[in-house]
Amino acid sequence: MDPTSTPPGEGAAPADSAADHAPGRMLASISNEMVRLYKELFGRGPTKVRTNWAGHDTLVVVLEHTLAPAERNLVKMGEHGRLRDTRMFFQYATVAEFCEPVERLTGRRVRSFISGIDAEVDGLSCELFVLHPEDYDGPSRVEHAET
Repeated sequence: MDPTSTPPGEGAAPADSAADHAPGRMLASISNEMVRLYKELFGRGPTKVRTNWAGHDTLVVVLEHTLAPAERNLVKMGEHGRLRDTRMFFQYATVAEFCEPVERLTGRRVRSFISGIDAEVDGLSCELFVLHPEDYDGPSRVEHAET
């Protein structure tokens, strides 16, 4: 597992973020939290992960080689759709677990959580978090998941 961040100017944190005080540290911490979640949820963590800013309000986490042995067997059987459906079920059943570390580490609430996997490329997965503005005080995606 190799949590990395992007060099300044290439997807770096926006100027008004908490990462100003520790460039890259927040992104690496988010990467580490995603690895922890994958290990807990799927029994195996990715071999490589990176988290980058995509503008001022979007974080993208790319995780490589995320498939557990049973999931690799589904791929061998050609059951890519079944694998995607199963993985998505688990991802969206645990929205709060995915959003909590992002909210804690960025100090901002998650507006939207979008998860995806390419089952045909050894489980390359992406977790996308769209954040509310810093001064937003309404409900987060976590509260929407709990209703």
